[in-house]
Amino acid sequence: MVNMSDAPFFSIIIPLYNKAHHIKSTIESALDQTFEDFEIIVVNDGSTDGSESQVQAISDERITLHTKQNQGVAFARNFGVEKARAERIVFLDADDSWYPTHLEDLKALFLEYPDCGLYCKAYYKKEGKSLNPSKYNNLPTAPNWKGIVKDYFDASIVNCVAWTSAVAMPKAVFNNLNGFDTKITMGAGEDIDLWMRAALKYPVAFHNTPTAIHHLDATNRISHSNTNLRRFINLDQYDAYAKTNKSLKKYLDYNRFAFAIQYKLAKNFEQFEAYRDKIDMSNLNNKQIFLLNSNRLTLVLFSRLKHTLNLLNIRLSAFN
Repeated sequence: MVNMSDAPFFSIIIPLYNKAHHIKSTIESALDQTFEDFEIIVVNDGSTDGSESQVQAISDERITLHTKQNQGVAFARNFGVEKARAERIVFLDADDSWYPTHLEDLKALFLEYPDCGLYCKAYYKKEGKSLNPSKYNNLPTAPNWKGIVKDYFDASIVNCVAWTSAVAMPKAVFNNLNGFDTKITMGAGEDIDLWMRAALKYPVAFHNTPTAIHHLDATNRISHSNTNLRRFINLDQYDAYAKTNKSLKKYLDYNRFAFAIQYKLAKNFEQFEAYRDKIDMSNLNNKQIFLLNSNRLTLVLFSRLKHTLNLLNIRLSAFN
């Protein structure tokens, strides 16, 4: 039995799979926090590139390393939470990073809004030298705003309010929701799924000052896995809720749009049509409808153009 009086304020969970080039700087960004009452639990999910030795080379008694057979990121995070001593869980992926005040800001959110199920910080998206803040729909833009998100799904239409390396959750809430769904594989929405379940059941607190960085050009990103080998989140399970929640229905349709485009790019036209046919087209904007009706070659060209413009700090998005 853990003596909770000796437990840290936060347990930081880092799943690790073949991120030897990134894990050291990721952990250092956690160790550099202004708020220092935490433990770091690294779950090495069967890495084969020397990632484990990179962690072992860092000397700090707050770090615990567990090495497991490769079972996927959802399993690794769930295992890390099982080992956590703190009552509050913070997630950090092995190729992302934090600014020094990240945990300090999350602590303030916990103390000011103690009854929430999800605590979120704004974040940056980094690609090359381009660093762009996440954007949200119908949320206050005043500097340093924090509060309860009135409509999580409406707010998440452009960028999701909850992003894995910028969220925290009470361990009790995580356990009540049964953690990440291990049936979803290769980063195909296991995080989105958990945040949706949390938002449907609990209030969500948010602080709009970005303190985390999503490194989109990191090597070996799981989101670059073969689309046809991934098992995506089952969006249909939320349809019953969506009948009385228009914002949720639109959020589901935006995600169906995104999955449909991925499948068309992967030449899986059967799955493309399956997602497309469940979308209420009145929920999509003109750009999305255009892309949905475009042939695969056009999508490939737009995808390459988007990547090039991102590197030039010019952001294109189909979601706004």
